[in-house]
Amino acid sequence: MTRAVRLYYAVRDGIVYTPYCDFRSRETFRASACLARGSGFCVAKAALLAAAARAAGIPARVGFADVRNHLTTPKLRRLMGSDTFYYHGYTEFYLDGRWVKATPAFDRRLCEKFGVRPLEFNGREDSLFHPFDVAGRRHMEYIHDHGPSTDVPVDLILEIFQHHYPNLTAEHAPAPATQFGAEALESRTRGDAP
Repeated sequence: MTRAVRLYYAVRDGIVYTPYCDFRSRETFRASACLARGSGFCVAKAALLAAAARAAGIPARVGFADVRNHLTTPKLRRLMGSDTFYYHGYTEFYLDGRWVKATPAFDRRLCEKFGVRPLEFNGREDSLFHPFDVAGRRHMEYIHDHGPSTDVPVDLILEIFQHHYPNLTAEHAPAPATQFGAEALESRTRGDAP
């Protein structure tokens, strides 16, 4: 269990979260590419955590859920045309005879900029997004859990993203990994987030 917890924090905070990726490329979803870049979005970070766990001898898989992010930045909301994130990725570890969910998506620095508590993981309880931020504003709402998968269903996710987020998937040059954090801080400072 201790190894799983250490891996969780290494991926959560050691890999910068960014939603500005090339969603036309299969590399965007690969654990190895996420590690090499030092940044990635939720699915890539969840895949990386699952791969690292397996390499350490811990059974792991990737799970998916549709969520509404009530605090997303105005720019990302415009690009997506929505605050619903289809196929948000999380990781499941098999620990002490049961599957436990861990969500390594948002790194500590990003959480501080958004004003949300970072997700902690102890290896015994599910680590899922908080419904409210530190100020009591709506944060994350789980809409539908698609369940776990051994591997990332890249083709399915690409199809869903292209259908629901045509503007986001049409972007040709992904932004620097730190841009989303800067937007989060600016949005929070101006009070843009609902």
